[in-house]
Amino acid sequence: MVRENINDLIAFLAVARERSFTRAAAKIGISQSALSHTIRNLEKRLGVRLFTRTTRAVSPTEAGEKLLLGIGPHFDEIEIQLDALNELKDTPSGIIRINASDYAISHVIWPKLQDFLPLYPDIKVEIILDNGLSDIVTQRYDAGVRMGEQLAKDMISARISPDFRFAVIGSTAYFKKHALPETPQDLMSHACINYRFPTSGVIYHWEFEDNGREVKIRVDGQLTFNNIFHVLDAALAGHGLAYVPEEIAQPYLEKGEAIRVLEKWSPYWDGYYLYYPNRHHSSPAFRLLTEALRHRG
Repeated sequence: MVRENINDLIAFLAVARERSFTRAAAKIGISQSALSHTIRNLEKRLGVRLFTRTTRAVSPTEAGEKLLLGIGPHFDEIEIQLDALNELKDTPSGIIRINASDYAISHVIWPKLQDFLPLYPDIKVEIILDNGLSDIVTQRYDAGVRMGEQLAKDMISARISPDFRFAVIGSTAYFKKHALPETPQDLMSHACINYRFPTSGVIYHWEFEDNGREVKIRVDGQLTFNNIFHVLDAALAGHGLAYVPEEIAQPYLEKGEAIRVLEKWSPYWDGYYLYYPNRHHSSPAFRLLTEALRHRG
């Protein structure tokens, strides 16, 4: 195989996995026009069409899928072997890409990273905000962060946070005009701010517990967000009730800007975990980061 074919196949893998010329070009560090030219030349050389292109999406053809399945694992293995060479370096190094939700980034990962990064200047960490529970394997992340009950069984995981609860809150201005709900069912007569999961498009049903029995309430209101901090902001502005992690609500409760209700109904959830595929992760950089994030409670 001529040497330039290697670079062309790397470009092909980027497009096939990202399902986007724009994202693939950014990932491998070339212009989108150069990437398109590379793929066209590869298709011409192979004599088959590798991608179906529309104005909104890029997807592999049957030939493209066959090539992806055929060469993808081999390139992955090369990456693993190259990463293993970091064992021989005097200082750990490498790039670690993590997929996590908005709350997990701001209140779980970032506080610990601030102490970790100065100790290891050759380790680079890329954190991608994703509230949609994306597949970290197909999206080529090194690891992801999820709550315990959301973990896939075939993943390795490390707990990085304690258990936590959500809190139903409303602004003091809102409760001057509305009675405090006494049971979860009372929420159906209140304006509530919904949260929509980005990937599935499903609206979150607020979850409570009554003497060990799970209670789910489908709330209604004018506003829906896919970012938990926007939900909180809307509640503080008086647009309705929000169901948010109690840690982000606590400062406003302490200042008297918000009121918490239904506390006895709110269950504790299994905390956050860093998770990754079985084939990961032998690199010293990843092991060090995992230990830095690990919860020690």
